Amino acid sequence: MDGPQQGVPTNASQAGAEQPRVVTGAATVATTLISLALVHEVLLTVANWHLYFLIHDYLAGRATAADLEAADNDALATLASFWVSVLVWVVAGIACLVWLWRARINSEQMGGAAAHRRARGWVVAGWTVPVANLWIPYQVVSDVWRASAPRRSVPATLISAWWALFTVATVIVKPIQWRAASQFDSEHQVLTNANLSTLLTALYVAAGLLLVLIIRRVTKWQTYGHVGNAV
Repeated sequence: MDGPQQGVPTNASQAGAEQPRVVTGAATVATTLISLALVHEVLLTVANWHLYFLIHDYLAGRATAADLEAADNDALATLASFWVSVLVWVVAGIACLVWLWRARINSEQMGGAAAHRRARGWVVAGWTVPVANLWIPYQVVSDVWRASAPRRSVPATLISAWWALFTVATVIVKPIQWRAASQFDSEHQVLTNANLSTLLTALYVAAGLLLVLIIRRVTKWQTYGHVGNAV
C-alpha cells in the first residue's frame, strides 16, 4: 500500500470535510500511562537487582535461608506485578492509538491526505501485522509528524531515534531477558538477568520519553496550528 493511499480521501477538500479531532485529552492520558509503565519497568529492575544481591549475600554467608524464603514469597508479588505491567502497557498502547488516530485525521487536514504513505487503517493494523510492524508504525508516525509541523521540511530525527530504541528493546533485548529470567540455576544467571533488565529498562525509558515528547509536540502543532484552536 505504498504510494497514493487507498480507501481514504485523496485531496485536501475531501479531508477537510471531516471535523478536527480533539487531541489534548488523548495526549494527556497517553503520556500519563506511558510514564506509569516506565516507572513500573524501573521498579521491576530494582526488584531483579535486590534478588541478585540477596542470593550473592546468601552464598557469601551474609543472608539466611529465611531471607531466601521471604524472597520466594516476594516472587509471587513480582509475578502479580508482571501482569499489572502487561495491563498498563496494553492500556497505554490503546491510549496511544486513540491519540494517533485523531492526530492522523487532523494531519490530513493540515498537510493533505497525499502526504501520508499509508491508508488510515494502518494506524492500527500496522502494529499487528508480523514483520510489517517493524516499519509501518514508524512510517505512520513520521508522516503525521511531517504533515502536522508548521514547516514541511522539519526533520523526523526524533521519530527515528524513538523507533530505533523501541525496536531494539522489544525485538532484540526483551526476548533475551525473558529467557534469562526463566533460568535462575546459578548466581551468574541471576546477575545476567539483572543486567539485561537494566539494559531493557534504559532502552524503554529513553524510547518512552521520546514518545512523550513526540506526542506533546504534535499535539501542540495541531492545537495551535493550521486546524485552529478547535483541537
